[in-house]
Amino acid sequence: MSFSSQVKKELIAHISAARHCRLAELAALVMMSGVLCDEVWYPDEENTFAGEKIRKLSHVLECDVNDVDSRLAMKLTVTTEGFLINPMLVERSCCKQAFVRGAFLATGSVTDPNKGYHFEIVCNTKKQADMLFQMIESFGLYPKQIERKKYIVVYLKDGSAIVDILNIMGAHVSLMDMENVRILKDMRNHVNRRVNCETANINKTVNAAQKQVQDILYIQETKGLSYLPSHLKEIAMLRVEEPDMPLKELGECLSPPLGKSGVNHRLRKISEIANELRRI
Repeated sequence: MSFSSQVKKELIAHISAARHCRLAELAALVMMSGVLCDEVWYPDEENTFAGEKIRKLSHVLECDVNDVDSRLAMKLTVTTEGFLINPMLVERSCCKQAFVRGAFLATGSVTDPNKGYHFEIVCNTKKQADMLFQMIESFGLYPKQIERKKYIVVYLKDGSAIVDILNIMGAHVSLMDMENVRILKDMRNHVNRRVNCETANINKTVNAAQKQVQDILYIQETKGLSYLPSHLKEIAMLRVEEPDMPLKELGECLSPPLGKSGVNHRLRKISEIANELRRI
């Protein structure tokens, strides 16, 4: 089962306690799906999720979409572009939540969080899209719109925003599943960043050590290590003997012992001397 199907299956089982919320959800399902022909509404037989929720809500509300009184209750009006709802139906925040849930069941989808983050609801008209956009925005989220062929798509691409919209719709089990995936992905990303950082530091240290050895060998070949002051000669000989040893451990091998910054300073002086010899 896809993640979208999982979410929709969970939302089908969610029946609002309040009648006004049930009407808002049913209105969204009717407005966003099916076909209106000669003022008669025909359901989309292929959308089994929407069909099942419409049957459940119609039963508990004891209403028929094609009944005049039922349409009045759902604040549905017939326009040249199909059904449109009166904003009075979704004045309450809970009704907005129910409406978004119905719209998602009708034409929505959400990507498997293991693959990416994308939530969308496809609208038939710009008026539908604008209404849905404003409802989602009222919850502090920032959706976007895009035209796709003859449709308008309202979508979210931020993982935390998708978690929020799942919570708004009442898909709490799916929300937890997504959060678990997000946590694992964040942990993997954190580990990868740490590994990459440590690898970069190791490479930097190795390259620096190789350069130090090259400088010392150049001085040895051109002037001999006796050319160096005694304190530099000591660290130079030790570095050649231990090319992979960290600076801190190199310092501990000296007599008297020297700190990491002191070792680094002496090796820089050796590098400066090697560069001066190269310029001669």
